[in-house]
Amino acid sequence: MNGIEIAKKLNISTSALRHYEAWGLVPKVERAKNGYRIYTKEHEAYFQCIRALNAGFGMDLAKKVMPLIINQKIHDALWLINKAQVDLYIEKETVQKTVKILDSKDFTEFSDVKKYHDKDYFTIGEVAKEANVSTSSIRHWEKEGLIKPERHKESGFRIYSPIDIRRVFIIRTIQRVVYSLDIVRQVLADIDKNNIIRTKEMAIQSLQYIDDALVQQIQGIASLQNLLEIVSNKEQQEL
Repeated sequence: MNGIEIAKKLNISTSALRHYEAWGLVPKVERAKNGYRIYTKEHEAYFQCIRALNAGFGMDLAKKVMPLIINQKIHDALWLINKAQVDLYIEKETVQKTVKILDSKDFTEFSDVKKYHDKDYFTIGEVAKEANVSTSSIRHWEKEGLIKPERHKESGFRIYSPIDIRRVFIIRTIQRVVYSLDIVRQVLADIDKNNIIRTKEMAIQSLQYIDDALVQQIQGIASLQNLLEIVSNKEQQEL
């Protein structure tokens, strides 16, 4: 097969195929006497798998998984896939918490943070763990003026109230739908005016994105299974 045939099937450019090859995501490609690449059905399966994994899991993960497949470290590759699916499930749970936040006035009614109910403030680490977000993201949002935690009088450390945590949940969820911090500011302003209609619509839309991602992940896994069968059959033929 030539690159144009495969590229046309996958609706991508031949340069993309060369990038995948240069990144070490497909087995070695032999060349004809005229210098043209000679692709096999196995290469086509690799390219299909890369595209499918990229859609469901992102190219960063595909770049980790494909070299493992080439080097026959199948279980290592599958565990990476499994971890990504677990992460997506956790993300769904976090967004669902945000929807509950928008339906409730009492943060401690629904959140695991209620185990800290005997205290009036929380550390940045506790907030990050509860909201499934990095501390650097929280600091960035503070720098942008989206949250304004107080400082502990003695230690000077940031301290977060339940209201601050509520805002962190909402910010991280809205940013899944829109990347503009200006829109996030508008959403927070609406919330401050007790107008949560648009915010809840965005949170529900975020859940829909997660559902779509799940479908794409399953399709990526199906493509990976097809590749593994082709690789296995090739190995048996060579024995």
